[in-house]
Amino acid sequence: MSLTDIACPDIGNFKDVLVIDVLVKPGDVITLEAPLITLETDKATMDVPASAAGRVVEVLVARGAKVSQGTLLARVESAGAGAGADAAAPTPTTTAPAPAAPAGPEPVAEREIELLVLGAGPGGYTAAFRAADLGLRVILVDRWPALGGVCLNVGCIPSKALLHAAKVIDEARAMGAHGVEFGTPRVDFAKLRDWKSRVVGKLTGGLAGLARQRKVEVLRGTGRFLSPHVIEVAHEGRSQRVRFAQCIIAAGSEPIALPFMPRDPRVMDSTGALELPGDPGRMLVIGGGIIGLEMATVYEALGAKLSVVELTAQLMPGCDPDLVRPLEKRLKARYEQILLGTKVTAVAAAADGLQVSFEDARGASVQRFDRVLVAVGRVPNGRLLNADTAGVAVSERGFIAVDSQQRTNVPHIFAIGDVVGQPMLAHKATHEGKVAAEVAAGQKSYFDARAIPSVAYTDPEVAWAGVTEAGAKAQGIATEKAVFPWAASGRSLSLGRDEGFTKLLFDPVTQRIVGGGIVGPNAGELIAEVALAIEMGADAHDIGLTVHPHPTLSETVAMAAEAFAGTLTDLYLPKKRAGH
Repeated sequence: MSLTDIACPDIGNFKDVLVIDVLVKPGDVITLEAPLITLETDKATMDVPASAAGRVVEVLVARGAKVSQGTLLARVESAGAGAGADAAAPTPTTTAPAPAAPAGPEPVAEREIELLVLGAGPGGYTAAFRAADLGLRVILVDRWPALGGVCLNVGCIPSKALLHAAKVIDEARAMGAHGVEFGTPRVDFAKLRDWKSRVVGKLTGGLAGLARQRKVEVLRGTGRFLSPHVIEVAHEGRSQRVRFAQCIIAAGSEPIALPFMPRDPRVMDSTGALELPGDPGRMLVIGGGIIGLEMATVYEALGAKLSVVELTAQLMPGCDPDLVRPLEKRLKARYEQILLGTKVTAVAAAADGLQVSFEDARGASVQRFDRVLVAVGRVPNGRLLNADTAGVAVSERGFIAVDSQQRTNVPHIFAIGDVVGQPMLAHKATHEGKVAAEVAAGQKSYFDARAIPSVAYTDPEVAWAGVTEAGAKAQGIATEKAVFPWAASGRSLSLGRDEGFTKLLFDPVTQRIVGGGIVGPNAGELIAEVALAIEMGADAHDIGLTVHPHPTLSETVAMAAEAFAGTLTDLYLPKKRAGH
């Protein structure tokens, strides 16, 4: 048997570097440059590659050990003695349960790359661009014809364009009560679709330019793992295999489909709804969450007779009920029906419409609708990637568990965005993408967000960040609340929209802000200040003593903080604590 010792190579000016992970074990067959151990210095983490291919006979270091240049790491039986460079890559050592990597030869690949990013949504393209900025050679794989994933192509951006159109229609209608008449709007659906598409085109085209500037290669197609280091990208009947040193999974999610729905063009999901198929007539939205209510806002403004059905007892489950009430009150005055605690049991296509069967505490009923929009949530794409072939553990629901550096149980494969769990939000994916890219490039980076804002772009908008009242109660977290009603805001009164309020939650001991919620116009813009205050550990006085412009909606955040601190003068409130 021919044995080869593998020693620690030159790792710069570092000595006695900590081993934080051992990636191989005796019996594993490794390729040249396969990662053996992971080191961590005070500046970065790094994988130490194998300087020889073969079968591992002995591992000479353990997690927690310290190594320097020349330290013996492992002893391998050389490729010439029965194991070659094309033999199977090592099964990673991990504390998380993982499917075993397949035995047999490593698949032959036409291409090699340092980092492959699977999925070009906000998280994926951010990860690819950040990694390229840090000097890695990157291939970005995506199935869409244009970069941007669901968010830019059929999600966040086109829906917000249509919501802007809805806002203009509603504001023009509302001004009639104040002496300014615009008349009944006439909607040209073809022109509205074209405008929405041009908005999307500008952004996706800009991303393509950024990819070229950074020399990020874009491959069109659907990627699926063949091994821990090889992925196959299939597109229009052709495929190619790419070998990667590291990979970031950013594969996103898909709308949940209800199994009893008929195949009928009058039944839409959130993607189909963005195509504006024409006069909506009498329309039902199944799902009273953020996506369903946003699309309901659009279609009601465009003339639909809207009904919303929600299985739970409140609209927008997960949001504090007090934030939802102003929205629900407004919707009840404008929509035909809001059916809470109601289940849709069947939908049948008929010549004159869609017959929808409902079931609630009072019994069963049937109604006819011209269109039905299904918006009951999204499911992650984790189980569509053959990730288990790479040894990546995927849950039954399709989620991929990661650590604070976005690593999966396979150390050289990362995951970000919708596939790693809630909240399924583009801005969360973006920050996770930067972390994954920086770790892949050897930096010490972690995802450690104290607050991830959520926004419903309804009318009024609803936004929250940090701890919610319901969440605090469920977790036994002590909080104190301060609320500033927008009926006392000069800016909200000038907008003719005084139904909103700003709510802040504080730690009763430290007086630091731990959460907040806002309902009203532009709540999605205002919540960023609350999130920043949480991240910075600001207390009530920090917020209240920050000079806010007047008259603005932003000053309602300061006034809510002043209400907590006992320094508010714009309302008379019983004084709870001494101010400065």
